Amino acid sequence: MKKYIAYAVTAFFATIAISIAAPNKEAIMAKENAAWQAFKDKKTDDFKKVVNAEFRGVYAEGISDMQKEMDDMKKWDMKSFTISDYNIVSVGADTIMSTYKVTVEGTFDGKDASGTFNAGSVWKMEKGGWKSIFHTNAKTEDATGANPG
Repeated sequence: MKKYIAYAVTAFFATIAISIAAPNKEAIMAKENAAWQAFKDKKTDDFKKVVNAEFRGVYAEGISDMQKEMDDMKKWDMKSFTISDYNIVSVGADTIMSTYKVTVEGTFDGKDASGTFNAGSVWKMEKGGWKSIFHTNAKTEDATGANPG
């Protein structure tokens, strides 16, 4: 009997430890929103609070690092963004992948860049907080199958 109680207590504490270590969907989505909001508002310091200095991005225009993100931030005039269909998958004790759709209204370098994008990010726990280490997005196709962008 003592053996079963010991197993039950061990399982209970293991479950608590996992639930404490694993972020919930809302917490990671809040970080994702914070990154988008900081980018939209051109707040580089806020952006760097949620994005790793060694960040990489993959987009139709090419591969990006933190410096390119900062340069591109200046060229954007983002009026709004809306995240939907948000999901996360834990891929280890300190790594989370997120997938979602984001609808953006705005211009990039004076040209309309509005649209809906399929997006994904990779988040890593470091120094007690979650930071984005990778992001990608691809503009969705319209009903005719042609890419509007």
